[in-house]
Amino acid sequence: MALTVADLIGAGMTEFQEKLRQQHEKSMHQELELLLSTARGAEAQVEVSRKEFEGFKDIFHRFLQVKGPSVDWAKIQRPPEEQIQPYERIRARGLPDGIASSLNKLAVVKLNGGLGTSMGCKGPKSLISVRNENTFLDLTVQQIEHLNKSFNADVPLVLMNSFNTDEDTKKILQKYSHRRVKIHTFNQSRYPRINKESLLPIAQDLGVGDGEAWYPPGHGDIYASFSNSGLLDTLLAQGKEYVFVSNIDNLGATVDLFILNHLMSQPPERRCEFIMEVTDKTRADVKGGTLIQYEDHLRLLEIAQVPKAHVDEFKSVSKFKIFNTNNLWISLPAIKRLHQRNALDLEIIVNPKTLDGGLNVIQLETAVGAAIKSFDNALGVNVPRSRFLPVKTSSDLLLVMSNLYSMDAGSLTMSSRREFPSTPHVKLGSSFTKVQDFLTRLQSIPDLLELDHLTVSGDVTFGKDVSLKGTVIIIANHGDRIDIPAGALLENKIVSGNLRILDH
Repeated sequence: MALTVADLIGAGMTEFQEKLRQQHEKSMHQELELLLSTARGAEAQVEVSRKEFEGFKDIFHRFLQVKGPSVDWAKIQRPPEEQIQPYERIRARGLPDGIASSLNKLAVVKLNGGLGTSMGCKGPKSLISVRNENTFLDLTVQQIEHLNKSFNADVPLVLMNSFNTDEDTKKILQKYSHRRVKIHTFNQSRYPRINKESLLPIAQDLGVGDGEAWYPPGHGDIYASFSNSGLLDTLLAQGKEYVFVSNIDNLGATVDLFILNHLMSQPPERRCEFIMEVTDKTRADVKGGTLIQYEDHLRLLEIAQVPKAHVDEFKSVSKFKIFNTNNLWISLPAIKRLHQRNALDLEIIVNPKTLDGGLNVIQLETAVGAAIKSFDNALGVNVPRSRFLPVKTSSDLLLVMSNLYSMDAGSLTMSSRREFPSTPHVKLGSSFTKVQDFLTRLQSIPDLLELDHLTVSGDVTFGKDVSLKGTVIIIANHGDRIDIPAGALLENKIVSGNLRILDH
């Protein structure tokens, strides 16, 4: 069969692209060796960097190979019903007398790599006060200590730190030394940011001094860094079988005994190695990853993997009804097995950033939940919304600090005085973004028990003992200021213009 000009050009292009890929890879490897040669100090630190670079080379190699979207949209199916279990069915089975022995086979891992910068705070996000002067970390320790005391168990807490949070977190851990919780830490990898144009690292040397040159590569790195740290083997030697993994800023992610019992009560030949807690999507969650059936496996589909033509379909609440809470229950022996075989195939998330100086870089990241397709007998469990209570913004902070929730042993539960279980929709404007500004604009946290919707925009302050009910919209136009007076009750109100309360 005669070859056309187009075929020859196509073949030439493929060969050219392959050569280009090889050149990029070779240049990257040379640059990484140069970076290793700049190491000052302990040989152990060089060894850590070398191990991390092996992981980075792998993700960079896969990034160069990528040809188009990682999913074929036509192959996407809804998961079979038995693979997404309703939480009520799992709860209805009750708990056996020996649940304490199951607890002794569990460790709790909190993802603690993030900074509080998006909320205007310095240092680890886990050290922001969220309720009665308690930080995310305080609440986590209280929850696990309560569990250990109540069941005479030994559930350890493991923190996956990043190079951004490790030092500050370790300083604070001293204060828990007398609590009934063993706390372990390990660091996720530190990867070099890549110049978008040259596809080379922007780092000049291995030192952490230039923080902008490095990044933690997403929570999918947990499998490699947990194994490399030696902590995985330590926990296995202690008889631990499962880890419960969640974001430290999700205040709903407490140890659930019913899910734990479900895992422990499966026959050995059908042992479930991975449970992802999902919950029903609302309009606020349209960008959240969802579970699909793909080539006979459960798979996490993130918005970044969706072809542009199908993004609206992905966001629809009718087709994709659930989303991933990032509360995960994972088998430790399975993590060890899959890591040793290099069998964890995590889709790459390309995260473009622009640095302060205007330089465009890319970060290659992975998500912990993307590994679900590699584990045997994986399940989704559709849990109540109360298990997903993340604090990402000051709007979220307002909710968890308010009388909507009561606190017991570090766990927040929706107040029984609220008549319906859904959380109000709160949207605070940019004047409230930083925690410090948020706190100065509120003399006390308003009563939100009967609130449905709150929007605040502009220069607004709240006096003491304010009550908000129904739908409340407060808009101060540019140059205006609105002071909501102490003791005010706003029910289904729109407040705009200028309202100054002067001390006299």
